[in-house]
Amino acid sequence: MSIVAKLLHLQAIQSLLAPYRYLYCVDLEATCDEVEESESPRPLAVVPDQMETIEVGLVVIDLVTLEIVDEFQRFVRPKINPTLTDFCKKLTSIQQADVNSAGTYVEVGQELGAFIAQYPNAAWASWGDYDARQLERDAAFAACPSLLEGLPHFNARKWHAGLYDNRPKSLKQTVESMGLAWQGTYHRAIDDARNVAAIIKEMLG
Repeated sequence: MSIVAKLLHLQAIQSLLAPYRYLYCVDLEATCDEVEESESPRPLAVVPDQMETIEVGLVVIDLVTLEIVDEFQRFVRPKINPTLTDFCKKLTSIQQADVNSAGTYVEVGQELGAFIAQYPNAAWASWGDYDARQLERDAAFAACPSLLEGLPHFNARKWHAGLYDNRPKSLKQTVESMGLAWQGTYHRAIDDARNVAAIIKEMLG
């Protein structure tokens, strides 16, 4: 990619963000299941349409200073499939006790609402569009507004692909390809959100 094309793409991202003071970098973990190769065929305990958020991670970037100013993490107690699958526990490192003692989606939503009220004039970004779809799914299950209702959403993975002219990679591969140090545990919402924030800071810096 030419330097000019990269510069134009960066300017396009900056103009998208210009109206906002804060950017929330968000990642979710959700109930899930997969039949592993070592297993005999079986029905999935959690089908994709019934995935429920079990962890919310959100990191706040001040777009004036490009500094991380705060973060929010909560586990969420699922209702449709309250028992986590072995696959889910292995993938996310989230354990049954973590979600058993957690608040409901609505309760966590109220806590998150109070938290983000401290950082108004914001948009939010995630790695891909999965998290935005998952929030809509959760809201439908709980018959309440989406956690980030009304805030514009940006796909940071698309920003990265446009700036670096490469095919989308996983979050961890992207962090490493940029020469950044991976932070924390992969597939934990708060850690993934921190790494999304690191990528965005690097792109905008």
